[in-house]
Amino acid sequence: MKILIMGFSKIKYMPYMNFYLENINADKNDVHLLYWNRDLKPEDVSAFSNIKLHEFYNFQADDVSKLSKIGSFIKYRKFALKVLNIEHFDFIIVLHSLTGVLIADKLKKSYSGKYIFDYRDSTYEGFAPFKKIIGDLVKHSYATFVSSDAFRRFLPASESSKIYTSHNLLTDSLNHRDEKEKYGVPSDKIRIAFWGFIRHEEINREIIKKLSCDNRFELHYYGREQQIALNLKEYAAQTGAVNVFFHGEYKPEDRYTFVRSTDLIHNIYKDGNMMLAMGNKYYDGLIFYIPQLCMKGSFMGEKCTEKGIGFECDPFEEDFTDKVYEYYSKLKYEEFKKNCNAKLDTVLTDISKGKSIISECLAKG
Repeated sequence: MKILIMGFSKIKYMPYMNFYLENINADKNDVHLLYWNRDLKPEDVSAFSNIKLHEFYNFQADDVSKLSKIGSFIKYRKFALKVLNIEHFDFIIVLHSLTGVLIADKLKKSYSGKYIFDYRDSTYEGFAPFKKIIGDLVKHSYATFVSSDAFRRFLPASESSKIYTSHNLLTDSLNHRDEKEKYGVPSDKIRIAFWGFIRHEEINREIIKKLSCDNRFELHYYGREQQIALNLKEYAAQTGAVNVFFHGEYKPEDRYTFVRSTDLIHNIYKDGNMMLAMGNKYYDGLIFYIPQLCMKGSFMGEKCTEKGIGFECDPFEEDFTDKVYEYYSKLKYEEFKKNCNAKLDTVLTDISKGKSIISECLAKG
């Protein structure tokens, strides 16, 4: 079978595609991967020697408004349609809602029932025509996966029987569950760490402002430093923060080292999409047994409180640091570990079910 996985960013920023790749035999199928090289920097593709790559090479800054990206989106659509018209695939896996929206007409006309729609970010769902396109993408898919159950509210209830939860878990991490327990580096500070794409300047400024004045804590950022990260770095320097550190870009496997020096995961976001999302760090917290801080009122915060695996907080509250300190000081670690294990078991059951659906899709395709 000739299969295309359609991504919307660089390969190294799409670890969630492994949820699908792990269930496709690239030696028995003709597997293709379309991805977007947004920073024009080369990346290591040696692990994809048995997969045909289609690189959309077009610079696009990530930390700018979606409106300013429209020109690039149009170019992406043209490139994707060209690949589709030349290659004539049997089955497509569409990663990201915008990927699907940009080629929705082609999917409906030529691939109805022959694609998986991976919905992992909300964007313009408040705009009725956009939401209708999303609904049509779900209806014409063989199956749709959401990375957060909170996103189901944007999808047609009539199609709920074909909507599954994928989870943003990196399966290789399961081989490193004891990194923190076995090799943890002790400290007299509570070390709070963020890893991922550094965005959301306002709330991170507030977190830096609060924590930099409190010598009970250290704050660490791991991630690619685009403009917002550079602004935050400059802000930390201007405030004279000696307990705030920026470590730069990292590879997924680097997490196995820096979790050893992490006591709390900074998983605090406030924008509309992230208030509903379930990010990678939520699952890292479960896997590595590290409690996490989530925004009060967010879906992740709700789940953390419900499952006893983290703490809902608001950096804009005056007593933010005192509440975080109190939470961590009173944490019952063995009970916390049991909670992590119980929730992870549920997640792995969902993933197993999802893999069965993927195998079924490809068998019928």
